[in-house]
Amino acid sequence: MFRRHGLRAVAAACCATALFAPPALAGGDGPGAPGAGDEYFPGYGNGGYDVSHYDIQVRYQPADDHLRGTTTIVAKPTQNLTAFNLDFALTPKSVRVNGLPAQFSQNGTELTVTPAETLPEGSLATFVVEYEGVPSTVEVDGLNPWIRTSDGALAVGQPEISAWWFPGNDHPRDKATFDISVTVPDGTEAVANGVNTDRSSLAGWTTWKWRTTKPTATYLAFFGAGQYEINQRTGAFGQPYVSAYSDGLGELEGPAKASVERTPEVLEFLSGVLGEYPFEAQGGLVSSEGMNFALENQTRPTYSHLFFRDGANTSVVVHELAHQWFGDSVSVDTWRNIWINEGFASYAEWLWSEAQGTGTAQELFDHYYAQYPADDPFWQVTPGDPGKEAVFDGAVYDRGAMTLQALRNVVGDEVLLDIVRTWVAEKKYSTGTVEEFIQLAEQKSGKQLDDLFNAWLFTKGKPPVGEATGVPASALRIQAAPPAAVAELDRTHALLHHDH
Repeated sequence: MFRRHGLRAVAAACCATALFAPPALAGGDGPGAPGAGDEYFPGYGNGGYDVSHYDIQVRYQPADDHLRGTTTIVAKPTQNLTAFNLDFALTPKSVRVNGLPAQFSQNGTELTVTPAETLPEGSLATFVVEYEGVPSTVEVDGLNPWIRTSDGALAVGQPEISAWWFPGNDHPRDKATFDISVTVPDGTEAVANGVNTDRSSLAGWTTWKWRTTKPTATYLAFFGAGQYEINQRTGAFGQPYVSAYSDGLGELEGPAKASVERTPEVLEFLSGVLGEYPFEAQGGLVSSEGMNFALENQTRPTYSHLFFRDGANTSVVVHELAHQWFGDSVSVDTWRNIWINEGFASYAEWLWSEAQGTGTAQELFDHYYAQYPADDPFWQVTPGDPGKEAVFDGAVYDRGAMTLQALRNVVGDEVLLDIVRTWVAEKKYSTGTVEEFIQLAEQKSGKQLDDLFNAWLFTKGKPPVGEATGVPASALRIQAAPPAAVAELDRTHALLHHDH
């Protein structure tokens, strides 16, 4: 879902010889690019290599927030690589490339590594980084996404968090599989992505091992350490199900469990709409402090306790689980394409409401269309290109969902279902753009949809009523009694895109 973003910093912390080489020449040896080329966040991610696997081993002490780690990265150079960058904010102690010591320097969250030998294009490469630090004290350009709690920490954030606990290629374009090992003092629990493969104790410390075998974006890898009740059982599709609830939830424990424990049911519903669930495990984690948002961490979304203040809230569960398809399996190719994540996850809430009989998607569309007058700032954000400062604006969510209902009105239920299922099947474990989705929608519908998508995604102002825009006349009528789902949707989205 969301975390306030920040630009890469220039606070230098040199750890070895400074090695800032010029860009690589086409066809020759050279360094990888220090960014992935994202127009909103040009410093995020890196070029020159492709990661296939991360092995992350961290030892975390809640008492002083000290983290010590060793991360091994398995990668393949995409060019003859003389130097490369990793995104990392903590202090490296050593870097080895293919077993040999490498020179390195650090500037903000850019860790530049120069191996002893050029890495041939297409070869097997391993990067091993040893490091330590106190993540809650590391600030880069005013940004610190690390969440320290009274009993531990939450490595949860979007679009950045990984640099505060492991080095990597921090952009959704470069997904990888993960082994995450978290060692904490006995009596402390540690939860991460995927399947819990082992737990063992030695000399007062317990190591929790987690594995996810499907491609995962770096910001969707997480861990939560603290005092948790952990429940493990069989979930939907016969998969491992793990849920974790902070001991400090108090009176919110009941509504939190009444919501998150419906995860298998919600996944069964969503798979009936979107197609096969793309991952190997499921569950969720609810924190009692430290965060006021929810995030779709792959296989195991993380929820703030605040979502359950007014009782059970299945809308937020539906939203984060829909992200497993839209955001996790099919990720943004660049952060400009955030509508593909948030618009679809929000519309999934409308479909759930329709199925539960608490308000049809059209009734919800009509409500929100009438709720925002033409001069409301809501209509000044274009979900298809919201701008760096409005990546998580409310319009990306609600106007984004309205776009899909408008598309449904123009192409019909069966065609929309075909578009969505084809999209998640063809883009599975990769990335997509808004333009690619529009092209698919036109292909499947046999219609020219420029008027609809331009009005809803790329033009400031309230889309007018009309057949081409998918806005029916019913949207002009303000209902005396809004759909029953509205209250839950409103309080859910108020937190989802709250700028904290």
